[in-house]
Amino acid sequence: MSSSKVRFTGGNGDELAAILDMPDMGKPVAYALFAHCFTCSKDYKSVVNISRALVQKGIGVMRFDFTGLGESEGDFSETTFSSNVEDLSAAAEYMNSEHEGPAILIGHSFGGAAVIQAAGKIESSRAVAVIATPYDPSHVADLLQLEKRFEKKDTIDVTISARTFQLKRKFLDDLRHEAIKRPLADLRKPLIIFHSPADGVVSIDNAAKIFQAAKHPKSFISLDGADHLLSNPTDSKYVGFIIAEWAMRYL
Repeated sequence: MSSSKVRFTGGNGDELAAILDMPDMGKPVAYALFAHCFTCSKDYKSVVNISRALVQKGIGVMRFDFTGLGESEGDFSETTFSSNVEDLSAAAEYMNSEHEGPAILIGHSFGGAAVIQAAGKIESSRAVAVIATPYDPSHVADLLQLEKRFEKKDTIDVTISARTFQLKRKFLDDLRHEAIKRPLADLRKPLIIFHSPADGVVSIDNAAKIFQAAKHPKSFISLDGADHLLSNPTDSKYVGFIIAEWAMRYL
């Protein structure tokens, strides 16, 4: 596998950082675009493991940092769920202009919700994979108790995994106006859902709701014993190889 750093313009006009993982031998059979979880980055071990598993099957992968995260430019406090969707569309446009549009869209957690929302706008996409994804993006608002915290403030600090991020009220307002139920019903693309019964951040009930709302073809894989971030390398590598094998029939 060879990896190279690339940069492209995101939905808000900021320069975003990405890694393009490519198989060493020949042209990739297809390309995948990876959207990481809320406040995570393209360099999380689980993201890297999934990407490497796909590359071993001949699939090129671009994983990028959303605006204001990782090595990407921009102010995270100015971002919303909708701006994440715009970043995804911009990443797909970059791939299409420089290489080939992504045939596989992969999203983890909040990134999975964004992938479902963006899939209809990315014409090259032929298969969608989501991991530990909430049925409704506003799940993150409930998880962080944003409604209560924004009662008297327009800007708040939230601490996630010992890191502090600033959020503005528009983040909550945007979440309350977004839902993935309609995009799921209109997806019209093969969907595979990965979720762990032991997920303590996004309950497995969300996977059931996504599955029920989506049209066929759709598949569900239970990640027995895995945590939300797929901290065990065995889990993330397994997800990567399953996505690669499953997607081949649609490429």
